[in-house]
Amino acid sequence: MTILMIETYVIKPDKLGEYTAFFKKFMEWVKKNPDLFKEVKSFKLFSHMLGGKYGTYVEMWELENLAECEKWTNKILQSEYVTRFQPEVMGLVVPGTLSLEMWNSVM
Repeated sequence: MTILMIETYVIKPDKLGEYTAFFKKFMEWVKKNPDLFKEVKSFKLFSHMLGGKYGTYVEMWELENLAECEKWTNKILQSEYVTRFQPEVMGLVVPGTLSLEMWNSVM
């Protein structure tokens, strides 16, 4: 059963340009480390277009099942992501706006 891990957050208005540069750098790292992302079936990044809170972004990570998600999360949390990318992105995010949800496929 496919699951989606959905992360939502708001980027500080004065950091939007830095966020774009950050994400390009992050995606280059993802491409250079395919072994860390083999459990991920797909990934999408969306920015809020109309209504809602300005600067909102949504990441959607698709994985085969909860076991694959746990395996992937454990690998990421033991990688340089924690020391290299997580602190940088958290400096761009408005405090208190980060949320993480898990969705499962019904049909």
